[in-house]
Amino acid sequence: MKIKKNIAVSDSGFIFNPNTGDSYSLNKIASSIMKMLKNGVEYEKIKEDVLKKYDIDELSFEKDYYDFMSMLINHSLVENEK
Repeated sequence: MKIKKNIAVSDSGFIFNPNTGDSYSLNKIASSIMKMLKNGVEYEKIKEDVLKKYDIDELSFEKDYYDFMSMLINHSLVENEK
């Protein structure tokens, strides 16, 4: 998955979808993940980076990551890579 090109992601963890006018605020880990997704970073590298930088275990990361990805899909903020 990758973030759609028109989705704005700020350094402070704010997301704006100009198509719908919706905006979202992210916590520190979600913001870090969004930045990596926007830059085309693959899942394994995201996982490695988050586990290294934040106090989270692997099982919790995986659950939270896939919950977060489901939220991004439900709000049409990501697209499948081709």
